[in-house]
Amino acid sequence: MRIRQHVNPFGLHFEHFRGERPQLAPGRPIEVEIGCADAQFLFERATVDPSRTYVGLEIREDLVALVNRRAKRTNAPVHAVFCNAQLHLLEIFGGAQLDRVYLNFPDPWFKRRHQKRRMIDAGLVDGIARVARPGADVFVQSDVWDIALDAMIAFERDARFTNAADEWTFWRAGNPFGVRSSREQHAEETGLPIWRLLYRRAELNRGDAEKEPPSPRLRG
Repeated sequence: MRIRQHVNPFGLHFEHFRGERPQLAPGRPIEVEIGCADAQFLFERATVDPSRTYVGLEIREDLVALVNRRAKRTNAPVHAVFCNAQLHLLEIFGGAQLDRVYLNFPDPWFKRRHQKRRMIDAGLVDGIARVARPGADVFVQSDVWDIALDAMIAFERDARFTNAADEWTFWRAGNPFGVRSSREQHAEETGLPIWRLLYRRAELNRGDAEKEPPSPRLRG
């Protein structure tokens, strides 16, 4: 099967949700990867902790079908959903249910005319805030500085999230979740730097004002 590597999220095809909502068992923790591709990260998470439900959101419909066939064949608690995550998070999950959200190496869209297609922005952060429980983790990884910096700005400016390292600080403790995405493995094996961020969904107790970004720093 030939899978498209890049999809324009602004296509009219993606405006309306046409995917299949996952079946979520009450009381069972939910982890979501936005832009899951083949969901290798989620399948490995399911092996580490099969007591949770794992949902991958993916804009390429062929990959969604591939993931769901694998999940059925292996009886893994993984379900992929065809959607544009920037538009459909609340429609899929209906409210604050998620215990953890992963954003692993989103497409950098290097060409200037394509950069508006980058996934992590204030709109996506707002959507995550609406479907994440208080205390939920949001973990971001990228080997592209601009993507990591854009993500930091978007999350730091939303009062519903707190930075687990410190304000305007990248996470230096490595990947704490016991598995690696394919891109993460490649980056580590080839010596590429990986910029990581870990945020937690907070109660609204810090005010809603945006904060101006100082120079980001690494946690020592």
